[in-house]
Amino acid sequence: MLQITLCHRDILKDGAAYHVARANLTNARPKALHDHDFPELLWVQNGKVRQVLADKKITLTEGDLLFVRPDHAHALQGVGEEAMVVSVTLHPDIVAGLGLRHPELSGQLFWSEASEPVIVKRDIRKFAELNRAALRLERAPRTALEAEAFLLPLLAELTQDVLPQAPSETPPAWLAEACLAAQDPAVFRQGAAGFVRLTGRAHPHVSRTARRYLGQSPSEFINALRMDFAARRLSGTEDPLPEIAADCGIPNLSHFHKLFRAHHGETPHQFRKRFQRNLVQPA
Repeated sequence: MLQITLCHRDILKDGAAYHVARANLTNARPKALHDHDFPELLWVQNGKVRQVLADKKITLTEGDLLFVRPDHAHALQGVGEEAMVVSVTLHPDIVAGLGLRHPELSGQLFWSEASEPVIVKRDIRKFAELNRAALRLERAPRTALEAEAFLLPLLAELTQDVLPQAPSETPPAWLAEACLAAQDPAVFRQGAAGFVRLTGRAHPHVSRTARRYLGQSPSEFINALRMDFAARRLSGTEDPLPEIAADCGIPNLSHFHKLFRAHHGETPHQFRKRFQRNLVQPA
């Protein structure tokens, strides 16, 4: 299969230390593999994704986090509908510097000698934390300091010896099931009330449990799903804004703009313009 090399100089403009991109993936079979001259942190934001390697294919699901070294050649393909990934392009000096300063990272994650990207699964709570950190990163100056502020807590958590969680810290099945079901636009259009109805429990109990395990209220959780859905539509379609807002369950455009800006740090128009170019899966 043809192989393309992506260069950080083409992506990191004006001295930027990193770049965050979101991309909707189609079901079309990739025509080429690609590698980079930079490390890339990538995760499945929504749906299922097939990672195509030279000798095999790996199915990835929501919450899968990949540490891609410059010598890893792969391609990405959507499986079903609404497949979306988030990619963080990192300047090579960032990861090289972290490795030199923190020898405990040796042999792990970006510093692994594995022949393919290291994959780490994030549970519901950790995935929510990752996405909140990514939103902060998108809004911050593209400096090495901000890149390290994002990476170091994640790397420290993933490389330390973590004790098994007590059963009491495991999210209850009813909450996990409701979170998965709420990914359906038909559900999140109904707002927090629809999410609570899914659980079959009283609203105050659902709110307390969601804050404990998700770090969010039901409204915050649902609005995050809505704004992620809106971001996918804005970056991957030419659909008019009123239609996208209505499909999110927020027909009031003023309220939609306010929520979108709070979640993504820019207006829907600015977001659509910035993500017109797909840097994750080159043609």
